[in-house]
Amino acid sequence: MSKRSHHAVPAPGAGAGAERPTVTVCRGCCCGTPKIPGLDHAAQLRDLRKAVGVAATVRVTDCLDACDRADVIVIQPSATGRRAGGRPVRLGLVNDRDAIVDIAAWVASGGPGVTDPPGILGLYAFSPSRRVRAELDE
Repeated sequence: MSKRSHHAVPAPGAGAGAERPTVTVCRGCCCGTPKIPGLDHAAQLRDLRKAVGVAATVRVTDCLDACDRADVIVIQPSATGRRAGGRPVRLGLVNDRDAIVDIAAWVASGGPGVTDPPGILGLYAFSPSRRVRAELDE
């Protein structure tokens, strides 16, 4: 994506070759804003960071261009997960505490390519548009 927050500070080793999964939380034009009423976005991010602990890197970015699915979280596989065939998993409508607990449990057990996600997360998973996929492949 071309729009990245200057507030995103990945931990050492984060990225495609990271030894642990990376959880990217959208906090752009719709995600993390009052456009999603009844959700304490700051508490959601704090709870996610606490639940994930050292099992994954959690970073915040600007718009992930999936505003119709706000709040969006992307889980990128660790290096081990990627070697095993894991690919980034995009989750949308992540607006409840139970989803955060399930995401944290999944990344703690290895994340994409290492372990299967809890079945309930399949309800949140989506594929990006062709335009977004093309930008991701650049």
